[in-house]
Amino acid sequence: MFETLGLEMTPRTASLWFGLALGLAFGALAMLTRFCLRRALIGPETERAEARGVWAMALLVAVIGTQGAVAMGFVSFEAHRFQATAVPVLGVVLGGLMFGLGTVLARGCLSRLTVLSASGNLRALVAILVAAMAAHATLQGALAPVRMALGSVTVPLGGDLPGAGWLWAAVIGALAALVVLRARGSVWLLAGGALIGALVPLAWVGTGFVLYDEFDAIPLEGLAFTGPWAEALFWGVAAQVTTPGFGAGLVGGVLAGALVAALVSRRFRWESFESAGQMGRSLGGAALMGVGGVLAGGCTLGAGLAGLPTLGISALIAFGAIVVGIVAADALLNRAGADRGVVPAE
Repeated sequence: MFETLGLEMTPRTASLWFGLALGLAFGALAMLTRFCLRRALIGPETERAEARGVWAMALLVAVIGTQGAVAMGFVSFEAHRFQATAVPVLGVVLGGLMFGLGTVLARGCLSRLTVLSASGNLRALVAILVAAMAAHATLQGALAPVRMALGSVTVPLGGDLPGAGWLWAAVIGALAALVVLRARGSVWLLAGGALIGALVPLAWVGTGFVLYDEFDAIPLEGLAFTGPWAEALFWGVAAQVTTPGFGAGLVGGVLAGALVAALVSRRFRWESFESAGQMGRSLGGAALMGVGGVLAGGCTLGAGLAGLPTLGISALIAFGAIVVGIVAADALLNRAGADRGVVPAE
């Protein structure tokens, strides 16, 4: 469809601006709603209930919108990694568990840390840069052989969930709706979650249909942060040998959108590490998220909010491993008496 738009730019350049626009919206909404899967799983019950409602509302809209786009032929996930017939189970499960542990240690997933860094949280900023370096090292650097070795262990599980897609979408949507109904969040927070969810199918359709050009194809991309941060980091240090695309635009947009929302809502304040121990845990968690996000094929957004609506088995396994990792890590840290994971992400 791209050739019919009459834009005087390449599809990749257009995807950069598209990612920037989506990022602006996500950054502002995530800041105002405190959107975070970690808050939905661990911490005080009042915090969890509110965060679960927002996250579930986003998932509900994301599933309906994504599968609606599939039904109308706007996008197909047949060639996407989430629907690969041979699933690298070892890498996906290990990566998901690593990401979950890292989320607890760093006190936020990659999306939450990105938003927090724009509000003056220097802890989050340093952590996200470490995560980006670890992700890039896993994709193309010193850790790439480890990734390829783990990825070689596959199980033929089939690409997507068996049966009719609309049936699985209805099941996931019904479960999400049930969580929303039991949530204690305000109508405004739930509305914000719905808008975040709407960005998921918008990203898929935008990169997979609107900006698609068979003579200059760009990859099908959704909301995610592991790959985009690695892309943004590489472009930042090697701009002469690479060009930014959707991922770099998304990261830049989230930072800008969150900054504006933080300033308008008066939530911007400078924060830093309180101790060397806190810094060590945060950076260790960030490194685990960078490596784990690549191995799992996505983060809480890439494999979760954007991945689950694709109905890919790989995304389901990755998200399940991330959830288990978060809950188990919090329980273990509490039992050991180290840096209590029940403290909610700011």
